[in-house]
Amino acid sequence: MGSWADFFVAELGAAAALTGLVIVAISINVTRILAHPLLPGRAAETLVAPTGVLVVASCALIPHQPDWLFASELGVIGALMWLIPVWLQARVIGSGESYSSWRFLVPRALLGQFSSLPFLVAAVLIVLGHSSGLYWIVPGVVVSLIVTVINAWVLLVEILR
Repeated sequence: MGSWADFFVAELGAAAALTGLVIVAISINVTRILAHPLLPGRAAETLVAPTGVLVVASCALIPHQPDWLFASELGVIGALMWLIPVWLQARVIGSGESYSSWRFLVPRALLGQFSSLPFLVAAVLIVLGHSSGLYWIVPGVVVSLIVTVINAWVLLVEILR
């Protein structure tokens, strides 16, 4: 893990900064977000990915941690990063709102999957003793940060249209 420390420190800082910016973006438009029945869930979903990256990077920096424990942490975090957006998106489908159409939900759901599933793959590979599992964290982090920026754009700019 030692050679990965710089990566995790950088991602921890990026995720912390992005999470703070998303919270500010949500607070700027909180009245509009709360006025729309689907946007509070979208706001919550937006915080899942950077928070997951923040926790993963923090766990990775714990010194002398056994691989099985780090893999367990990755698995739990990845599962929550998968489960929370799926639950929020399922609520959208059941709402009957115009934004619940497949045209809006499919890209959103796919991006959510691409941000969480690499963490689960990494967890499985690490627990099986494959150091290549660490490389699966990279796409999870990158996609998570991209998903966060896209969702923040919706909550900060698109909401005004």
